[in-house]
Amino acid sequence: MDTHKIISRKIFLRLLVVATVMASLVAIPAWAGNGIGGGITALSDEEITHLNYMREEEKLARDVYLFMYGKWNAVIFTQVADSEQQHMDTMKKMLDKYNLPDPASTEIGDFNNLDLQAKYDELIAAGSDSYVDGLYVGATIEEIDMIDIQEAIDFCDHVDLLTAYQHLLEGSKNHLRAYVGTLEKQGFTYEPQFISQELFDAIMGLL
Repeated sequence: MDTHKIISRKIFLRLLVVATVMASLVAIPAWAGNGIGGGITALSDEEITHLNYMREEEKLARDVYLFMYGKWNAVIFTQVADSEQQHMDTMKKMLDKYNLPDPASTEIGDFNNLDLQAKYDELIAAGSDSYVDGLYVGATIEEIDMIDIQEAIDFCDHVDLLTAYQHLLEGSKNHLRAYVGTLEKQGFTYEPQFISQELFDAIMGLL
């Protein structure tokens, strides 16, 4: 059990860098930051960048979980995928509200952000060896999502968008609890890879 855990963590630490490196995000269009009329204050360049990224990152989570459900036929993956679809829809509503084009492809497993495309390919490969590896992939995604959502929150000045991000953040916490709990039922102990141990313990209700 311990060996499996160590190998899995090494795989994910090798494949995934913390996704808060903003240089890798979707490029800001030339018209970004222009007024959009209707009395709505336009988003800043930073807000647009994060919104674009979060729309595709939520798609990545959904698409990976759909793949894992097809691979392992475990209901946890389809349940969390349904939730990620709701998160995608929330981000789309924000894009529509601010007259921004949707960066997300309609094809499952296809991403306009090349870093997310590479991450998707790596994640489905990492989760294809066993059901437990698939669960580790799920927990890993949720950790990184939380980091990126918090990054978006830190750059956000619009209350409506801030509220949307906070909703996503709580969802990611719920998903992490689900994956960690399922791993425990399989006899594996999950240790946080990207968030702090203190935050992890608080999410798990251990503090």
